[in-house]
Amino acid sequence: MRKKSNFSAINELANAAEEEKKNSISLAQLAKDMQMVNLTPEIPLDDILIDNTDLNRPALQLTGFLEHFDASRIQIIGMVEHEYVNYLSVEERALAFERIFQAHIPCLIMARGYQPVEDVTALALRYRIPILSTTLPTSVFQARLLRQLEIHLAPMVAIHGVLVDVFGEGVLILGDSGIGKSETALALIKRGHRLVSDDTVEIRRYSEFELVGRAPEVTKYLMELRGIGVIDVKALFGVESVEDEKQISMAIRFEEWEHGKVFNRLNMKEDFVEYLGNKLVCYTVPMSPGRNSAVIVETAALNFRQKRMGYDAATELERRVMEKMMRDRGM
Repeated sequence: MRKKSNFSAINELANAAEEEKKNSISLAQLAKDMQMVNLTPEIPLDDILIDNTDLNRPALQLTGFLEHFDASRIQIIGMVEHEYVNYLSVEERALAFERIFQAHIPCLIMARGYQPVEDVTALALRYRIPILSTTLPTSVFQARLLRQLEIHLAPMVAIHGVLVDVFGEGVLILGDSGIGKSETALALIKRGHRLVSDDTVEIRRYSEFELVGRAPEVTKYLMELRGIGVIDVKALFGVESVEDEKQISMAIRFEEWEHGKVFNRLNMKEDFVEYLGNKLVCYTVPMSPGRNSAVIVETAALNFRQKRMGYDAATELERRVMEKMMRDRGM
């Protein structure tokens, strides 16, 4: 049984520390990422955590209809809401916003550079609801904000493996400790490919079709090589040798070669590995001394791309065999 390395232990501690906040983002960070201005600087944004990817434009809520109102959503004031508010009297406007603020929404965002009137700002300060502003059009801002929330709040799982970018394909290399995953990644880097993460890969599910992997912050750009120790890939090989994150296209599982064990040779039926409900094509590769694992990974990535473009060598072989059988039978 192989022992767990110190590098793996550090990654596990880092993942445990991130467990509580991986499905939320502070409003301060979100405001920074989206370049929003805090119109209520008296209210600190660091302690406000956003954990809902849904957004809401409170048109109906401003009229007083609060049925099915999800107060955990970020509320956005666009052109329609802004024009409606301007039609209201001072008393009606105060009542409309007070109903919303009483629900303890996380924040109110004014799109198109709109500014709240003084009585609304006073109500926000009273209920400790921050008001932010963006100059972007409402629809553009909503799309960008939604994408940002999906990235930060996406379901995540940390797995033992190595993720590399090979010919533009995100290849997840799996296998037991010591089987040669990091050495293979190093050889791929020397051949011009890019490292995303060594030892531990954080996989986030952005959609039912998209799994994206990245390295834990504490071990980003670092790699452990047995007998050498920890190396900084970015410092040694340059910025072109690393990548912050990559959509995962396929997986390769390294297994020790055993005499008599049957491995899939023609690969007529693909195997899969599943993370967060999404399936990835997974090839099992037997490892033995002398095998050039880097070239195997490169070939697997190219073959995967070729299949995605509609050509399957195994299917072509089957077609040729069937044609020969038909000719031999005189048909």
